Amino acid sequence: MITSALFALGLCSCAPQGGENGNELTMLVGTYTNGASTGIYTFGFDQEQGTSRALDSIALSNPSYLTAFADGRRVYAVSEKPDSSAALVTLDFDPSNGHLSLLGSQPTCGGDPCYVSTNGKWVLTANYSGGSLSVFPLRADGTADALATLFRGTATGPDSIRQADAHVHCAVFAPDGKHVFATDFSADRLLRFDIMDNGLASAPDSTSTSLPPDYGPRHLIFAPDGRHAYVIGELSGTVTAMRYEGGRLDILQTLAADTTGARGSADIRISPDGRFLYASNRLRNDGLAIFAIHPTEGTLTLKGYQQTGLHPRNFNITPNGRYLLVACRDSHVIQVYERDTQTGALTDTGRDIRVDQPVCIQFVNKP
Repeated sequence: MITSALFALGLCSCAPQGGENGNELTMLVGTYTNGASTGIYTFGFDQEQGTSRALDSIALSNPSYLTAFADGRRVYAVSEKPDSSAALVTLDFDPSNGHLSLLGSQPTCGGDPCYVSTNGKWVLTANYSGGSLSVFPLRADGTADALATLFRGTATGPDSIRQADAHVHCAVFAPDGKHVFATDFSADRLLRFDIMDNGLASAPDSTSTSLPPDYGPRHLIFAPDGRHAYVIGELSGTVTAMRYEGGRLDILQTLAADTTGARGSADIRISPDGRFLYASNRLRNDGLAIFAIHPTEGTLTLKGYQQTGLHPRNFNITPNGRYLLVACRDSHVIQVYERDTQTGALTDTGRDIRVDQPVCIQFVNKP
């Protein structure tokens, strides 16, 4: 149903190989596979020491974004392809040893899926060149069933090149479990969908959140308090703070994350304690803007900037908040930064993890 609404792997400076402890997470890394990478790679990462060890890998074409659910036994990844081969892939995953095996795939019916999320009942993919949001039900065994609904985005933005066609860049489940919000990149707005027993339903246009022209909303994240959300504009290079209440996102503030006009802002993350927000920028002055979050108001204050390797498309923070890892696609490296939990500042540990074209990092706790 279509609804109108919208290099081989190598390690450098890693600590001793082998051995496990209670501090070790399992880390999944998605890559682009038009170079030396072949798919998804897994590592053990010690979140107290900041050290890593290679575990396993599985071949998959352009797994540019992935996510795990609940106990981590199921991983959902996109195969970011521009044609009918674009797919949502379900994988069986053993967090204890990093082993992945393919369980099945479903066509997304929208080109270049670049984001995937799940609530355990439904899986969503945001399809960039397809300009759409795909909705898949989950079977009892956690595998994705065939596409149930495809929602279309729109193209009304002023950028005559990058907003000429509809693009949907991410889709996020709200913390109250009642709604999904998607970034309608080419219309400079956030779309709301209501979660029903039988899937998603388009909410009225009055529930969408309009952003400034030429914003290009890319990634959206909710704060741990469930009362605030933040979106980064790829084209504008800004971060917008919003209050979330009753299914509505109301804008509080917009601040610059990129001051160079590079038009390449990318990802956004919040520290587990909810005190700091980080936003990545590409194309010029590649790095992360660091913001403090007001504990009650949710507003932002710029605290600093950390330069990184080239093209920091994605990054993630360990569950204990001690380390922040950056996937630098064009430097072919994951950089490991130690976080100052009091100031938000980052220090490069030099314990780089070498992977060709890394573009997504996810952590799973070991059983």
